[in-house]
Amino acid sequence: MSLRESLPSVKTELPGPKAKAMLDRRAEIMPAAIRALYPIVIERGEGAMIEDADGNRFLDWIGGVGVMNIGYSPPEVIEAVREQAGSFFHSMMNITTSPRYIEFAEALAKIAPVRGDKKQVMFANSGSEAIENAVKIAKSATGRPNIIVFSGAFHGRTTLAMAMTAKKAYAHGMGPFPDGVYRAEYPYIFRRPPGMREEDAVNYYLGNLGDVFETASPPSHVAAIVFEPMQGEGGFVDAPFEWVKAVREICDKHGILMIADEIQTGFARSGRMFVSDYYKEEGFEPDIITVAKSIAGGVPVSGVLASKEIMDKVTPGTIGGTYNGNALACAAGLAVLKKMQDEDYPGKALRIAEKCRGRFDAWQEKYTEIGDVRNIGAMMGVEFIKDEAKTPNPELVNKIVEAAWEKGLLLEAAGRYGNVIRFLCPLCVTDEQLEAGLDIFETSIEESV
Repeated sequence: MSLRESLPSVKTELPGPKAKAMLDRRAEIMPAAIRALYPIVIERGEGAMIEDADGNRFLDWIGGVGVMNIGYSPPEVIEAVREQAGSFFHSMMNITTSPRYIEFAEALAKIAPVRGDKKQVMFANSGSEAIENAVKIAKSATGRPNIIVFSGAFHGRTTLAMAMTAKKAYAHGMGPFPDGVYRAEYPYIFRRPPGMREEDAVNYYLGNLGDVFETASPPSHVAAIVFEPMQGEGGFVDAPFEWVKAVREICDKHGILMIADEIQTGFARSGRMFVSDYYKEEGFEPDIITVAKSIAGGVPVSGVLASKEIMDKVTPGTIGGTYNGNALACAAGLAVLKKMQDEDYPGKALRIAEKCRGRFDAWQEKYTEIGDVRNIGAMMGVEFIKDEAKTPNPELVNKIVEAAWEKGLLLEAAGRYGNVIRFLCPLCVTDEQLEAGLDIFETSIEESV
């Protein structure tokens, strides 16, 4: 059976002898600060499966943390990169014009759920770069110095992105950070103040945002409000649509740009190409979207999508970069986008979510340790607790993750307290693989509680 169609299979001790040898070399040559969650040495990947150096096969529910929505080694993407490589690898857009950049930008502009009749796209190389450039674009377009971000946010590891990121374990010892970054409380409904009714929570969190205007920066000095439609590292916490709509109204009232960080939520994961498509359907789409991760099937590229009106206000020379819109990456991105559209990857996400949500909800009824299950499409989080007070249970999560990988399923923790297991399985997963993964997950819970 091909790797693409196979099921999890662990044949050796973990890690096996070949993996151990390579991990020893890694320890010698790579900084220890770049940690590996698993002692796995990947030899090849197809679809939702990876095979290690010792022949063990794992079902990957992490997908490079949201990078592999399209799956490993899609033939169409391989061929697109090979064809482009036969012409040229790279052309800096500040010097000459690469047709692949223009074609990919045009394709994204057609589907970009941002305000404005005419859309434009700039490319960068990583999510952090996309965020930095989105903020620079917002500041240049508005002439204002400040931005507002949220608790639980993760936006990257460059200097500005570290300042925007809430969890300072990602920024320990890296200060001082740029000024003008202010933080409000993200609407974490499951962890609203004790005794508060759920229907009152949205207004509570909006009130906190209003407090930031009062105590940190007046709205007239705020260039942008930046948020993740569903927080990734923050624990797969989704922003209620009524909260997003209210933030849109606040932005409109004060001339603030709304930036949706769709780096992890984008490219079919949510059941739409972007979560902001849901917003657009209801009339409160953002002004700017940042994209990366699954944009090109693992080839490094990111982007900022906004209206031409906004982009035209950017000071020349303040955005751009040597490798931005690399021809190989744009060729890959075009192939990924075409495959996702032709094969209805958003529809795949919704079907996967329906199957998983049914199992996850049943587990919540069975195990008191599961406090909350939440999702937007196939971006799903299961939060584990210790008691009725919702005390986080990261110890249990660690046990579950360990038990699952020994059986061939790769899971990863997330959240402010490390007590959420995230679901980011490639959307090309087969029905048999998905069921096998759910069975391993449940068995691992049973063994660990």
